[in-house]
Amino acid sequence: MSIRITGTGSYIPELIKKNNDFINRDFYTLEGESIETPADIVIDKFKAITGISERRYADDKLTASDLGAFAGNKALEDAKIDPETLDYIICAHNFGDVKHKTIQSDILPCLAARIKHLLKIKNPKCVAYDILFGCPGWVEGVVQAQAFIKAGMAKRCLVIGAETLSRVVDPFDRDSMIYADGAGAAVIEASEQEGGIIAHESASYTHDEVYHLFFGNSNDKSQDEDVRYIKMYGRKIYEFALNNVPTALKNCLDKSGFSINEVKKILIHQANEKMDEAIVKRFYRLYKTPVPDGIMPMTIHKFGNSSVATVPTLFDLIRKGVLKEQNLSKGDVIIFASVGAGMHINAIVYKY
Repeated sequence: MSIRITGTGSYIPELIKKNNDFINRDFYTLEGESIETPADIVIDKFKAITGISERRYADDKLTASDLGAFAGNKALEDAKIDPETLDYIICAHNFGDVKHKTIQSDILPCLAARIKHLLKIKNPKCVAYDILFGCPGWVEGVVQAQAFIKAGMAKRCLVIGAETLSRVVDPFDRDSMIYADGAGAAVIEASEQEGGIIAHESASYTHDEVYHLFFGNSNDKSQDEDVRYIKMYGRKIYEFALNNVPTALKNCLDKSGFSINEVKKILIHQANEKMDEAIVKRFYRLYKTPVPDGIMPMTIHKFGNSSVATVPTLFDLIRKGVLKEQNLSKGDVIIFASVGAGMHINAIVYKY
């Protein structure tokens, strides 16, 4: 028996927010000092580092659970299964449902329960719960689904990553331009076909690294001090990722039994183009092998960083032929990988 992804779906919001839409922003440092550099120069430097030209924001009437339900429904249709036969719905997110122009996260009930309701699933034995694991949440959800199936506790799971980060960003912080909204989903099933999930690796670094990403006040210290926004120490995250993610990828690949030359694609969390490129370069350096062309597809340029949604969205778009010059063939070895708040790292080697 193998454990395979039998259906995928994604929801990419229609509202496009371009870099020039930030041109009139007043930016401040984390310490509250005004950034005197002209906004156009700040934006050009931002694009050079992150690769982001535009990002997507959800419609004002929608929440993360709505986006998750859209993606989940597409995955169920793609897998051609009856939703009532699901054993688990696992929803990865970080901030719950944040309604437009509000300051509170709503996770009562949990998003997975809301998504199950929106999908109109009646079966009470379909267990719905959330996972909070930073940006690697969707990948970790897949690891958990595999564990349930291996243990005989489930035959079929729906794993969703959904986020509306645009509602928890500080408009006076340059990092606000990184974040985006979206959702991705996958059906995980026991299968008689070969391949599927071959190996996985997960780790949590919480000693000195736990608050590299955190919830904090606006960079503009004149704003309401009771309102919090997503914040990060970008340089620390960059250094952490380069020092730890390549090794995690190598550990996972070595456990799988495949060689580095058999890897066809690395679907890595779309966090920052330069950082992702550096991670993959160091990973291949561990095997003393040059990085093959086209090994790391990217969507961050158009969609930004939607946290838990980036990896499943990327996978869905490739599977369905949406990304130009990117495709997967039966038997291809791919790696899912992510790093994020916690600090958490994970990876999965998957035979398509």
